[in-house]
Amino acid sequence: MSKTILCAVDINRPEEEREVLTVAAKLARIDGAQLDVITVVPDFGMSVVGAYFQDHQVEPVKERAKTLLKEMTKATLGAEQDAKVRHIVAVGTVYEEVLRISKLDKTDLIVIGAHRPDLKDYLLGPNAARVVRHSDCSVYVVRH
Repeated sequence: MSKTILCAVDINRPEEEREVLTVAAKLARIDGAQLDVITVVPDFGMSVVGAYFQDHQVEPVKERAKTLLKEMTKATLGAEQDAKVRHIVAVGTVYEEVLRISKLDKTDLIVIGAHRPDLKDYLLGPNAARVVRHSDCSVYVVRH
């Protein structure tokens, strides 16, 4: 039985991620678990692009991401259920932040979406595969 479920979504793909969020909400309802929904903003400070961004420019991006995340969850789950969701915006790489938040919150289950694998995914490993490999808890992968 899960007490906390962490659902990772990409706010840039709301239509594709709708199913992931719906599955996570259903699992949370079944177990009476807290649903946390996370999206990750790229860490511009860790790349060449980061040289062009100041710290004060990251905050508006995080705020916009939080607004989009709340709009997505409300549109998918409805206002009543969305009010119970914890919305999390992290900055960094997707798999690292999902694993970090999962460990920090002692998450019982991670729900994440995955596209159909192609050759580059077998060689490099997509975010979902990395989360599955390195997570301390169970991971439910929703195929798009």
